[in-house]
Amino acid sequence: MITKVLLIDDDPATCNLYQITLERLGFDVKTAYNGIDGLKLAYEHQPEIILLDIMMPELSGWDTCQRLRQMCNVPIIMLTALKQQEAIIKGLEMGADDYLVKPVTNTELAARMKAVLRRSNNSVTDFNDQDKVIKESHLIINVDKREVKSRGKRINLTPTEFRLLATLAQNRGRVLSRNFLIKHVWGEEYLDQKQYLHVYINYLRNKIEDDPNQPRLIQNVRSVGYRFGM
Repeated sequence: MITKVLLIDDDPATCNLYQITLERLGFDVKTAYNGIDGLKLAYEHQPEIILLDIMMPELSGWDTCQRLRQMCNVPIIMLTALKQQEAIIKGLEMGADDYLVKPVTNTELAARMKAVLRRSNNSVTDFNDQDKVIKESHLIINVDKREVKSRGKRINLTPTEFRLLATLAQNRGRVLSRNFLIKHVWGEEYLDQKQYLHVYINYLRNKIEDDPNQPRLIQNVRSVGYRFGM
């Protein structure tokens, strides 16, 4: 099956270059030159992955990412010239699944896209059968349905957020190293991207903890990693 891609970038030359490259690799690519048109295409085209620039007129990539997250859980890769660490962290906090700094080689772009798609597609398929429904305190995690509820109310998680939570929950009580979590949630190629884990842990705490500043479900284990469970 051909993977549908939405590319949102205000530079027509960049869009044309990436579209040609991705179509040669077998992707079905739609392009938008601003965030507003990108949101419309996301609704109409129903892409399986989105490549999103940041510095755009009318609606920035930051705002576009936020709005996309309100309407879907499609994997988003920020593809931008902004390379400051603060920008990378902000992109992840806005809900992006990955962040690439231009210029990007065709090989790296394709590899990152495949990695993000693999994580999304495998988010519920490679966990143990005995732990398809996990209950901890006020939280119920249904791995088969990729559904999380807190006191009966459904919590919306992105594919990466859900995979991180499921990995933690299915190892509840165990101390998981940062490298273990990065490897199982993002892949070995992301082992040097420690900020990804830090950002997504905070993201999850804000969604599932009664008090994110004093977390009880996802606990820090100093100098090692994290442990799930009360």
